[in-house]
Parts: sequence; structure tokens; C-alpha cells
Amino acid sequence: MNLVENKNLLDSVDARTRLAGSNKMEILLFSLGTREVFGINVFKVREVGRTPHITRTPNMPRGVEGLISLRGNVIPVLSLAPFMQLEAPSGLGKTMMVAEYSKRTLGFLVHEVDRIIRVDWERVKAPESVLTVNHGLITAVIELDGGGLVSILDVEQILANAFGEAMIVDIAPARVDPDTSVFFVDDSIVARRKIAEVLDRLGVRHKHATNGMEAWTRLQGIAAHAQQMGHSVRDDVRLILVDAEMPEMDGYVLTKNVKSDKRFEGVPVVMHSSLSSEANRAMGKSVGVDAYVAKFDAEALADTLRPLIER
Repeated sequence: MNLVENKNLLDSVDARTRLAGSNKMEILLFSLGTREVFGINVFKVREVGRTPHITRTPNMPRGVEGLISLRGNVIPVLSLAPFMQLEAPSGLGKTMMVAEYSKRTLGFLVHEVDRIIRVDWERVKAPESVLTVNHGLITAVIELDGGGLVSILDVEQILANAFGEAMIVDIAPARVDPDTSVFFVDDSIVARRKIAEVLDRLGVRHKHATNGMEAWTRLQGIAAHAQQMGHSVRDDVRLILVDAEMPEMDGYVLTKNVKSDKRFEGVPVVMHSSLSSEANRAMGKSVGVDAYVAKFDAEALADTLRPLIER
């Protein structure tokens, strides 16, 4: 399957790294045969092309069309329309996007791919602020210049609906002070639920936010309160766990804000993202994250957090 060259999907690693901390993102626009426009972060897309032969297999979940062999790897193929409760029009599925989520490669059948746009994260709004259909599967909404909306899919929720949520293995409690607290931020409902479960297993209190701007506002409030009380922020927040992609402010800018504010000195920032490539790890490192862990591996997350929160 050939890359759709005129879409310029895969920029160089250097070009991607330059986006880190700029509070900008590149979105690949596509349709599912209706008027609604959907989007996916270009960083997650490996290639786009005509759909190859799909091997139908029995007992596949609804929306999972089967398997394909792609350069020696067998990957599942999902048709996005059923998940969005949309009628599949004629021609749907002739185009396939190959994407990587949390070290898993998948094919997504779509009607057609449109173009790439670059937008400020500030223009990416949480769906609560906009009336949308399929609210549970939309993680953000972008208003385009000239009108129209782009719905950013919550692929983590779609994968959880298709394959079930990852099981949390036995995680031993961490040796932490009773008042130790972790602050985490993620715009995906399923991700927040799984993170909270890991932190509960570790025996750590936690607070959370649902997007980057909300997180930064709340963290500034925590820092101001600590300053007023005459103690360190670290006494209130032992660690900050951030997602990379979030409405209004991404995890890279949030990390830069935290690292440039002396009140947060000594508070480690861990990036927890479904963008699991080495390029994205380099992007995290460029803005100062103390550790990077790919979604969603509960044991890896616990092992990453444990030495940073234990007394």
C-alpha cells in the first residue's frame, strides 16, 4: 500500500519536534460518507492508501472488519462508521488510514481523506462546550476558518469499545506518605478511568483535569495556595502526569509552563501518551519531561511513577 504522497502525511522528525511546545497540532481531515468532518492527529498516522484485501475472521467485535497483512505484520482493520452509529454509504472503506496507538498498529476504514490543517490547540475545544452527536466518542471539536466543525475522535474509547479495556494486573502499593498526591490530566474518559485505577492500586491520592488549560489553571491555584501557606508545592503535589494531546493547551506547553515556574521546582512531570514513537519521546524530552510512558500499560505506568513518588 503506497503512502498518499500529495497529502504530505509524514513530516520529518525535526519538523514534528518543532511543533512540540508551540501549542500547535496538525490534523488530517477525513469523512465517513456524511457531511460531518472528522480529524486525527497526523503524528498518529503512518500512511493512507487504498484498502487492501481484508481477511474476514469469525467472532470479531462489531466494527472490526477483519485482518490484513501489512509488510509482514498482521493488523486489525476497523470501520469507523459503525462506532459513530453512521450508515455506511456506497464506497465507504475504499480508503484506509494506518495509525499507531499505544504501540498498536491498526487500519481505519474511511470514506475519503481530505487535507491536513495546522491549528492552535487554543482553538481545540472540549466537546462539552459544543453540541455534538456521538459525544462519548468525540474528544475535541475544532471550528474551521469560514465555518464548519471538525470532530476529533476519542480513538482510545473506540478501541476500548471494540476490544475491551486493558486489564489492570496486580500492582503493589507504593511506599508513600498518606498525604502524597498526584495531579493528572487527560481528555479521554477511558484514559482517566484507567489512570485513576493505577493510582488507587498504588495507594496514592489524586486530582485530575480534563484538558491542558484547565490543568494549568488548577496547578497555578495550587501553587498560589502553597505560597500563601508558606510551604512547597511538592507538599501538595508530588508528581504531575500529563497527556500529550489535549484541547486548549497540549501537554508540551503545559510541561514548559510547569518547568519554567520556580514554584514547581522538584515536582517531576511524566508524559503519558498514545503517541508512542521515539520521535514523540524526543519531543517530550525537548520540553523537559522527566519520564515518558506509552498508553496504556498499567504495569509500565506504575513502574514509572513508583520511584518518583515514593518517600
